[in-house]
Amino acid sequence: MRTSIKLAKVCSTTVAGVMCLALAGCADDSSATSSKVSANENYKGETVKIMVGGLDKVIYLPAVLTERLGYFDQEGVHVKLLSEPAGVQATTSLVSGDVQGVVGFYDHTLDLQVKGKQVESVVQLAQTPGEVEIVSKSAASGLASPKDFKGKKLGVTGLGSSTDFLTKYLAVKNGVQVSDITPVAVGAGQTFISALQKGSIDAGMTTDPTVAQIVAKDLGKVLVDMRTPEGSRAALGGLYPASSLYMNTEWVNSHKETVQKVANAMVKTLKWMSEHSPEEIAAKMPDDYAKGGRDLYTKAIASTLPMFTKDGVMPSDGPSTVLEVLKSFNPDLKNRTVNLSQTYTTEFVRKAGERG
Repeated sequence: MRTSIKLAKVCSTTVAGVMCLALAGCADDSSATSSKVSANENYKGETVKIMVGGLDKVIYLPAVLTERLGYFDQEGVHVKLLSEPAGVQATTSLVSGDVQGVVGFYDHTLDLQVKGKQVESVVQLAQTPGEVEIVSKSAASGLASPKDFKGKKLGVTGLGSSTDFLTKYLAVKNGVQVSDITPVAVGAGQTFISALQKGSIDAGMTTDPTVAQIVAKDLGKVLVDMRTPEGSRAALGGLYPASSLYMNTEWVNSHKETVQKVANAMVKTLKWMSEHSPEEIAAKMPDDYAKGGRDLYTKAIASTLPMFTKDGVMPSDGPSTVLEVLKSFNPDLKNRTVNLSQTYTTEFVRKAGERG
């Protein structure tokens, strides 16, 4: 039976009624694109709601592409993709039970473990962050590298988000105290570009297709590029597994058949991506994701493709790199023991890989 998959633009429901950040707002209009898969409203099975940290971000492309290729349908699992531009809000939705999964950064699983919440990466989509630190044209003369972060306003998607984590690490690694920078929550996409243009931020961390648009319009230039394995090693000291599908461990253990179906679909997508060109991938995505034009969107995909895994398996040295990065500035983790083996599982992706 074919199932229905709907994309929705929502702000996450948070614990204690915390409101969505006004500046970050809900997802861009492109996040509301309707599913192209035929609907079957008579589907009676369980719906798996997955919150994506920005449906139109290239770093999270496999989630929407899996839907567009019809692979969730083929596996017989009913998935509803939702969008929240800042990963910290997406994580809050998972912890509060509003969604069953999040496509976001793996580093949240470590942060949550020391806070008493057991969450694990089920499919590791990426081996690098895919993030870029970009400086505005007007501020470029006084900001040539992270060593110049002191006293600067630095854009992040949301406070407590993975872009916030990585920005703080780049500061500390380059001799700048966290207290000497001002992180500013500016969301992603057009809100980020607007903040850069207006001088609300001097520089900021964002992803494609936003990076491609900024460079094409000559609004800023790249300071740190973490889209490739080489870039990740240079900036962070190793591979930094980022984009992933993570879920509450308790839910995973009690819904293994459903999780396996989701993993099968996503691993199939990663394999498909590794065998197709950026042009072919772009052609499968919603037209309104290519805000800067199809050619620029294709270029953004080409720049970001090296970050993705081909099989959904966690890089062996990745978790330890993430832990070292977070410990450098996060007081919650600095003096705590983290059981890395409990922050991810390869059980489902390995079974998916065995199917060929």
